[in-house]
Amino acid sequence: MTLPLIVLWLLMWAVTYPSRALPMLAPGIEGLPPRALLYLRLVGPAVLASLAATATLVETSPGGAALHVGVEIVGVLLCMAIVWWRRSLLLGIVAAVVLVAALRFLGVG
Repeated sequence: MTLPLIVLWLLMWAVTYPSRALPMLAPGIEGLPPRALLYLRLVGPAVLASLAATATLVETSPGGAALHVGVEIVGVLLCMAIVWWRRSLLLGIVAAVVLVAALRFLGVG
C-alpha cells in the first residue's frame, strides 16, 4: 500500500464512520424524524455504490481518466439485480465477484 491510499482510507473512514456509528452511540435515535433515519440508513450504501461505480467505470491513465465499460459492469448489474431481488448485499457481491472472476478466467475480460 502506498501512503496516498492509506490517507484516502483514513479520510473515507473519518467521513463515513460517524453516520454509521450514530445509532450505536446516540441513545434515543429512534426519536428522530423518519427522513433523518432514512438518510442515516442510506449513507453507507450510497458511499459503497459511489466507490463501486468509480472503481468499475473509470479507468485512469497518465493522460487522464476515461470511461471504461467491460465485464465489471456485468458484475455490477448482476449485483444490483440480486440485491433488489433477494435484499442481500453480501449475496449480490459474492455473485458479482464469482461472475467477473469466471469471465476473466475464460478470457472474456
